[in-house]
Amino acid sequence: MAILDAMMPFTGKLGNVISYKRNGKHCLRTVPQTVRQTDNTRRAAKTFGAASRKGALIRSAFTPELDIHPDRMLVNRLNSYIVAAGRNNHAGLKGFRFNGHTGLSKFFGKLPVFSNDGKLHIPPQPLTTCEDAVRMEIKVIASRIDFSTRTVSGTDTARINIDLIRPVQHFHQFEGADLWINVPGKGTLVVVVQIKFFWEDFDIRDRKFEVADILTVVEDKPLLAPLTKTAPRKKLTPMPAEPTCNTAPIQNGQPLIQRE
Repeated sequence: MAILDAMMPFTGKLGNVISYKRNGKHCLRTVPQTVRQTDNTRRAAKTFGAASRKGALIRSAFTPELDIHPDRMLVNRLNSYIVAAGRNNHAGLKGFRFNGHTGLSKFFGKLPVFSNDGKLHIPPQPLTTCEDAVRMEIKVIASRIDFSTRTVSGTDTARINIDLIRPVQHFHQFEGADLWINVPGKGTLVVVVQIKFFWEDFDIRDRKFEVADILTVVEDKPLLAPLTKTAPRKKLTPMPAEPTCNTAPIQNGQPLIQRE
């Protein structure tokens, strides 16, 4: 691997040379002449490709709504997280951090709880705060993603601002709050909770105090067909027996008259 140090760096393929950016540096590598793949490498490439497409869909749904700067390794971390969760295990996305340096557990002793009716409940508790902040913003972002069709049907957000006590303290007693979101449609509902701190009118750009975690994932439950009641079968009544008639005996084609 070579490092490109030029006035006009580029990314992409040029002949048999590939230029790419890694950790803020432009690197070069050559294209191998032959690529030998086994069944395991083909299977791993297929799994990674599916995870990469799913990760790109998640980023396209949430990145426009995030007010923090994710770390540079977001793409690789998200793809690895999806691969570790397993195929079609959307619930395995829970706990992923868009900012790998800080998580919700740093500020919440009791994590928020999301219910299926669209309510995010933040329990009363002392909150860990930034010592220079005068305001704490909590934002919930919910997006409805259909992973089968690779579409995002809708996104909704809600936020609350908490005025911190002055003089500044490291803990703030929070009385609790409820935030509501509504994202109708088909697909999996992914809920992200974001935390930011502010001075008077400026947000504190410190990666240790910027949070955006996937709190929960709610699968779309398929509608069950209603059960139809079948009419009970009617019981068939037996036909009445035919009456038996006593005929007079016949002899030589003439009725026989019995004498007493």
